[in-house]
Amino acid sequence: MREDVEALDIRDVTANWVNAIVLQAQIDDRIKALADLAHTPLFFGRLNYLHAPGAELAEGAEGEQFYIGRRHVHDADGDPMVIDWRAPVSQPFYRASKKDPQDIALRRRFGYTGGELTAYEDEHLSDPSEAAAVSKLLQQEIERPRVGPMRDIVATIQPEQDEIVRSGLSGSVCVQGGPGTGKTAVGLHRVAYLLYAHRERLARTGTLVIGPNRSFLHYIEQVLPALGELEVKQATVEDLVTQGGLEIRGADAAATAVVKGDARMAQVLRRAVRSHVTPPAEPLMVVRGSRRWRVPAYELEEIVAELQARDIRYGAARDALPQRIAHTVLVRMEQAGEAPDDRVQDSVARTPAVKAAVKAMWPAVDPAKLVLRLLSDAEFLAEHARGVLSEEEQELLLWAKPPRSVKSAKWSAADLVLIDEASDLVERTHSLGHVVLDEAQDLSPMQYRAVGRRCTTGSATVLGDLAQGTTPWATRSWDEALSHLGKAEAVLEELTAGFRVPREVIAYASRLLPAISPGLAAVSSVRETPGSLVVAPAVDGAGLTATVIEACRASLGHEGSIGLIAADARIAELAGALEAAGMAYLSPGEETTAASRLTLVPASLAKGLEYDYVVLDEPAAIVSGEPDERTGLRRLYVCLTRAVSGLTLLHADPLPEALAA
Repeated sequence: MREDVEALDIRDVTANWVNAIVLQAQIDDRIKALADLAHTPLFFGRLNYLHAPGAELAEGAEGEQFYIGRRHVHDADGDPMVIDWRAPVSQPFYRASKKDPQDIALRRRFGYTGGELTAYEDEHLSDPSEAAAVSKLLQQEIERPRVGPMRDIVATIQPEQDEIVRSGLSGSVCVQGGPGTGKTAVGLHRVAYLLYAHRERLARTGTLVIGPNRSFLHYIEQVLPALGELEVKQATVEDLVTQGGLEIRGADAAATAVVKGDARMAQVLRRAVRSHVTPPAEPLMVVRGSRRWRVPAYELEEIVAELQARDIRYGAARDALPQRIAHTVLVRMEQAGEAPDDRVQDSVARTPAVKAAVKAMWPAVDPAKLVLRLLSDAEFLAEHARGVLSEEEQELLLWAKPPRSVKSAKWSAADLVLIDEASDLVERTHSLGHVVLDEAQDLSPMQYRAVGRRCTTGSATVLGDLAQGTTPWATRSWDEALSHLGKAEAVLEELTAGFRVPREVIAYASRLLPAISPGLAAVSSVRETPGSLVVAPAVDGAGLTATVIEACRASLGHEGSIGLIAADARIAELAGALEAAGMAYLSPGEETTAASRLTLVPASLAKGLEYDYVVLDEPAAIVSGEPDERTGLRRLYVCLTRAVSGLTLLHADPLPEALAA
């Protein structure tokens, strides 16, 4: 298929050089999409239909057989050999069961080792004499060691996951899922499905995946290309709001960040932007040729009041103001017997007098300068935060030593979100067709608003786990979060079946749920792995570090990736100990290989990552490293649930009460 595309001759089908460049770029993208992936089989299943899909279910009618794979594959004659997993005819591979066979006689799963076919497994779904059984190949695929970046799950998608993946483009979906339920994979595969089902529309409007940090994005970045989707952009919230050459060079105290992230800041910014509008103090005189045309102050005031009442963007209203003034002048001209046209109106709108009047009444607003003034000028802030923020909250916002300019300011991540909000008040933010927001529970209301304005005319897939909220401003409920996002109508789905974390490990971590997220259902893991959890004390701090290093060495005796997770404050000591022991290690986001499988992970970066075996260092240090105990316990919950095959927890200090029982 790739060779066919490479052999295309476009010399006689392009009208000009521009068309030739565009067509060649499309061909190059197609070639990239058809790249071979080492050790990745083209098909993983087969469906034998009792009847041809779409045909009448007549007695004696012959069925059809389809191979199901990651990509559509056709032979030299163009006949299909493998059907794309996203096609409607492939859906029974994920949804059919003994109770609901969906006209499937046989479902076959194929097993591979190193890219070679080594096993297959059949289910005769329409045969009442065959009992339903758990697929061993499916379980083996789920438990396969994780070396390298995150991979697709097209061979293991479960029915409840498939329903979310194939939900329509017009509606937004919010997925609450505990550790190991596959919510991230579901979100990525939903993007792949939507691009398959609505390719032309999304090609025009664009798609975006938003993750919590660069390490996470690097971990997931190969999933969509492996499914042939190359055009999906990935970013963090910080990437979205970084503009105009501004950079994050500062950090806020937790209390300050909470206020800056509060949705009430949108009202403060709106007031501050609109405060620049000034009613006219004198009439406007427009000179055109030998005639003078006078617009009284009260008419100018009416025009300004009308634009304010329309509640359009500040910049759009400012652009409309000179045309409104010019139209008023044209009415005067017509009343005097002249016959002006649109060109005359444009000419009047560009006269120095009109430009000066617009500048006085509706001056341009620089969003960064506006936020700088709010955070520097106590009187300006008080004027626009009156009745919205308390005096104590206003005090938290003000810089102790105001910077001299926008460029010299040490902006924090929360500051850039405020600037982004102000920018949208001035000029509408471009909207995409679909946005996937992962680890959404950690966003502040203002961050939700920043993401929401990127999909005002599109839809969103929101992924997260309320129990894993590890910021002081973490959302309390999905209803609240979706309201700030502007997607209050989104359908809430919950994934409670765990496929990644062993039952023993998730049950141990779930002891924290009553303290960190009361009322949230615990994940029920389908994988029982005896011996997957080891909790062991050490004598003292020095003994702990040595014990941890030995545990890492022992874990490397297993197949797959190893993650050493520790409080951020402990990373430097552990890094030195690993180097002294001659044990090479990676940083989060760096790709594991067969030769280098150990990753040293700060607790603050562990979210969303997974390792076959995890060594967890000193839980008490992870808890105490956060601003409050609840946030610390949530951070610990995240760290406890990163293991796919085994968790070794080592501690010198007492464990949190819920885990010590």
